[in-house]
Amino acid sequence: MMSSEFLTTWFLPGIWVTIQVTVYAAALGAAVAFGIGLARTSRFWIIRFVAGVYFEIFRGMSALVLMFWMFFALPLFGWQLVPMWAGVSALGLTYGAYGSEIVRGSLAAVAPAQREAGIALNFSRWQRLRLIELPQAWPEMVPPFNNLLIELLKGTALVSVITVADMTFAGNLLRLGTNETTPVYSLLLVLYFVLAFLITRGMRLVERKAKAGIGQTPEKTGSITRKLSTRSESLQARSQSAGGMG
Repeated sequence: MMSSEFLTTWFLPGIWVTIQVTVYAAALGAAVAFGIGLARTSRFWIIRFVAGVYFEIFRGMSALVLMFWMFFALPLFGWQLVPMWAGVSALGLTYGAYGSEIVRGSLAAVAPAQREAGIALNFSRWQRLRLIELPQAWPEMVPPFNNLLIELLKGTALVSVITVADMTFAGNLLRLGTNETTPVYSLLLVLYFVLAFLITRGMRLVERKAKAGIGQTPEKTGSITRKLSTRSESLQARSQSAGGMG
């Protein structure tokens, strides 16, 4: 059984380490996503080419193998990273590449007329991005970023293989000490679900604020349910009316 000493010494600190790795990797990934995503929309072909090369390379890499390379191979070149930062760097660079496609696609979805309006107002490229394109693209980025952030959270379990004491690492220690495989891994599944649920709720709030910022009001679940119920009742009434006429 899980002792209180193990809980306070390993498991609770392991949850905090998982949260830290997620936050740090998400911050690095966001910087990479916006940097590479914006670079891929540049009017200079060399910038688009370099950003495209980065995107293709890191999208095609295994985050785990990159983590191993940063932790075990990078010291051969004179760079020694502590385990946590090796894991954070590998996850941030990899998931940032995925996020750059979200940024690029959302910017491309902005109506061309909006860009033309910015040009007509003699806005610079940066002004068009800051005042016109990004505010309209941001609400479209939030849902896929939510999914990507949850994938990143689950990907943090990889850092346990390079001795980062996250909650997966703590769970493995507990399993080895108690031989209780099912309860330990069931608890880990529940913990990852809870963290993912909290992320989703937070991102829903971000999405609502982003849509409100451009004058959109997201429909609540209750209103959608009422509309579906009303439509169903209308179809049922039409069906009964047609049956009566027959």
